[in-house]
Amino acid sequence: MASELLSRQADSTLWITFNRPEARNALTFAMYEELAALCSGLAVDGDVRAVVIAGAGGKAFAAGTDMTQFRGFETAQDALDYEDEITRVLTAVERCPVPTVAAVHGACTGGGASIAAACDIRIASAQLKFGFPIARTLGNCLNAGNIARLTELMGAGRVREVIFTARLMGADEALACGLVSEVLPDEAAVLARAEALADQLAGMAPLTLRATKEAMRRNREAVSVDDSDLITSCYMSADFKHGLEAFLSKSKPEWSGR
Repeated sequence: MASELLSRQADSTLWITFNRPEARNALTFAMYEELAALCSGLAVDGDVRAVVIAGAGGKAFAAGTDMTQFRGFETAQDALDYEDEITRVLTAVERCPVPTVAAVHGACTGGGASIAAACDIRIASAQLKFGFPIARTLGNCLNAGNIARLTELMGAGRVREVIFTARLMGADEALACGLVSEVLPDEAAVLARAEALADQLAGMAPLTLRATKEAMRRNREAVSVDDSDLITSCYMSADFKHGLEAFLSKSKPEWSGR
């Protein structure tokens, strides 16, 4: 059985690839854990000088968390533990000691979009579809840290509108708002550009890059927010349970607000 998360080093670049193409690279808890371990396990003075994250299969970077795993949620602590784990994974990506590049092709939603947002640089194909359609699908929420990261990238108004309407952002809009730095015509061009960009980053002063990454992370996390009540109100709701089963059965949910 093929690994669901592939990693290989080519010269000074570590390539990490989500590898569940049959599920549009939906992320299992094990994949999240492995990604965090790879990012946090890199040596500060090692021979890896850049990381590129991509998705296999030609259709998606990653289409969020594998929703079947939510069926095991029974208590408020399950929801809080899940969001704590997401925070830990995204923090590991942000605190990776070398620059990270998200090479995004196709669908980049939910957890996949959060991972891309946690990378230092995002480049995308013209086929990009980026967003968090949870107001239409599950009825859960993003934690406050995740919202803050997206707001820093896209602006508060756009984050609110994208989540409220559950729409997916295309490549041109993502470029215009600064979410991605470049748009390439197709997946092959994205991967080629990611390789060239990683090589360029490998030649830069590592202390400058590391200090910049960490200073920006500290600036955003300077304000501590308690969002546990918001998380539990969504994940423990009847709407969340109904939305999950409706999504998995490919039917339209009918929200009750409870």
